[in-house]
Amino acid sequence: MERIHRIGVVGCGMMGAGVAETCARAGLDVRVAVSRPDSLRAGRSRLAGSLDRAVARGRLAAADRDTALARVTFTADLADLADRQLVIEAVTEQESVKLDVFATLDKVVEDPEAILGSNTSSLPIVQLGGVTSRPERVVGIHFFNPAPVLPLVEVVGSVRTDPETVETVDAFVTDVLGKSVVRAKDRAGFVVNALLIPYLLAAVRMMESGMASMDDIDKAMTLGCAHPMGPLRLIDLIGLDTVAAISESLYREFREPHYSPPPLLARMVSGGLLGKKSGRGFYEYA
Repeated sequence: MERIHRIGVVGCGMMGAGVAETCARAGLDVRVAVSRPDSLRAGRSRLAGSLDRAVARGRLAAADRDTALARVTFTADLADLADRQLVIEAVTEQESVKLDVFATLDKVVEDPEAILGSNTSSLPIVQLGGVTSRPERVVGIHFFNPAPVLPLVEVVGSVRTDPETVETVDAFVTDVLGKSVVRAKDRAGFVVNALLIPYLLAAVRMMESGMASMDDIDKAMTLGCAHPMGPLRLIDLIGLDTVAAISESLYREFREPHYSPPPLLARMVSGGLLGKKSGRGFYEYA
């Protein structure tokens, strides 16, 4: 396969915009597909805002911001990803939505050697590949939020993924994007979330039971364990709906009680309290 330089990103929420920015700053030609035309402006704004913050914090020169922005184009039609060599899906963590995206990408991406990647946090890669005619070219490429800042990417091959695909993605993420890779098996939660989610859910249960207050739980873990933020604030950053979806996926696979979502988390998601992205979760955001 020729050197990967044409990237497609499906979705321009927090993760999709972060993946697009990461690729653009690495000098790649990036095309972002959103679900509907009225999302185009929001996607551009989210990407530009992140780049502006990087300039304000001294992490990026203003000229490099402008160059990165110029490398990204937007579309509301998945068919416009036809010429991409690597497409990374970063839509909402819902199985039906992701399956629809992969089935469509399989039809529209023309190069049979093109790689279809998913930024899923927990869904089986083999299942996503199963709705395509090229499961050997489907792989998990799991970035962490915020993608332009955090250095880790989990690369996940399924039982049907060609080992060469995994090697190609590993090399691309390491050598082109400058990230660090951990290889994970195709099991729910992969490495990071299989360890992280039970910890986050335990914090919700502790608060829900009245064992400790929200502020004391977060203070205990930041000051007592040197974590950069407490578990409840971290849930707000990830998104309560995303944490709940990962939890449900883990519980379906392993049937371990510590993976099941606590009632409080489910009620907050039902009430639209999704964390930072909605303006309110465990904390309120301006």
